[in-house]
Amino acid sequence: MTKVVIIGGGPGGYEAALVAAQLGADVTVVDRDGIGGACVLTDCVPSKTLIATSVRMNYVTDAAKLGINVGNEAEDKDIVRIDLRTVNDRVKRLARAQSDDTAARVVKEGVRIIPGTARLVDPHIVAVGEERLHADVVLIATGAHPRELPTARPDGERILTWRQLYDLETLPERLIVVGSGVTGAEFANAYQALGSDVTLISSRDRVLPTQDQDAAEVLENVFRRRGMNVLANARAESVTRVGDGVQVRLADGRTVEGTHCLMTVGMIPNTSGLGLEEIGVRLDQGGFVEVDRVSRTSTPGVYAAGDCTGVNMLASVAAMQGRIAMWHALGEAVAPLKLSTVASTVFTNPELAAVGCSEADVRSGKVDARVVNLPLDTNPRAKMHGTKDGFVKLICRQHTGIVLGGVIVGPRASELILAVSVAVQQRLTVDDLAHTFSVYPSLSGSVTEAARSLMQASPE
Repeated sequence: MTKVVIIGGGPGGYEAALVAAQLGADVTVVDRDGIGGACVLTDCVPSKTLIATSVRMNYVTDAAKLGINVGNEAEDKDIVRIDLRTVNDRVKRLARAQSDDTAARVVKEGVRIIPGTARLVDPHIVAVGEERLHADVVLIATGAHPRELPTARPDGERILTWRQLYDLETLPERLIVVGSGVTGAEFANAYQALGSDVTLISSRDRVLPTQDQDAAEVLENVFRRRGMNVLANARAESVTRVGDGVQVRLADGRTVEGTHCLMTVGMIPNTSGLGLEEIGVRLDQGGFVEVDRVSRTSTPGVYAAGDCTGVNMLASVAAMQGRIAMWHALGEAVAPLKLSTVASTVFTNPELAAVGCSEADVRSGKVDARVVNLPLDTNPRAKMHGTKDGFVKLICRQHTGIVLGGVIVGPRASELILAVSVAVQQRLTVDDLAHTFSVYPSLSGSVTEAARSLMQASPE
């Protein structure tokens, strides 16, 4: 029986454990934080739970547009208030429940879980305290942690990482968010909806600089319209405590003051102290484990998955990397990881979801394709819900019509993108999508309508 030792119990680790157990291996997971890892306990699950609350808050505050009056109009915006302690208690309770459920499933499949910190003393020997675990296959799935700036050290009270937010008992009155990537945009949007006065500091010329430009512009317009102060081309140099608040100093000499500051400036891999370099595992300049498309490291028998590899840091990618590692290590036929089919979502309100190639690829000449952008405000279901912001963008190959990618901005875009993901994964054409029945009225109808538009489009 093949012995597999997995270091780390996040999505990359526990999904790999389930696959290995299913294939008959003797599987041990060494985990120091809790099964589910940071994804479940401090990052993805908690943040999306908080965001779900903020979206409900938007529903209530926008209800008057649909003819629903909540409370006494004389009370104005104080009609609806957030009890942050209750919100955060629920966030942490659900995260722990998800971790417990995942752990129970892993154990049920026959996987041994050892709490503790692991270190590789040999490519086939993992040390956990005084215990030595012998392994035929080792998977590193140790994740990553928030990057901290020397001039902006989090204190857990006023200067915070996103993992410290859930200990707050009162809503930040004036929240400064440093970093306008996915994490920064999500939390800035969420806390604004909950009632905080939010300033978002972006070192680039727009928010979400790595996302589709049209999508980022829609979201930035929504942020500003709802009252967010977005500072573009503004690099934060330092954050300091000032009395009961904080002061952020920008590179151009300006200062921004608030009650709290949230730092979202990247991730650092959890690869130090594991003995990786001593056994020949190559790390890049950032400390991330270098892997190939079947999750192999430079050391035979040692694989890696998840955020510690720096490969598209998404839970879904981590899980697939872990599964692929086990399929490959245990002799199953396996297709290498294909990042061009990975769907991603920014959980703002509205949501932004994307898959496949981008319009930037088309404009640069990298991909020979046609693009259509269908505004969501023409969709009958969107009109019923009072939704005006968003669109469906579809990209197909110039001559064959094969769907290469898409972007959706709107309510539940994370769910709507699945149809486009299936089309990209299965190499469907716009004709295939166009001839597929969609419910009327539905937001998903815009996907098939976009496909019909591309059927009629002709190359320039």
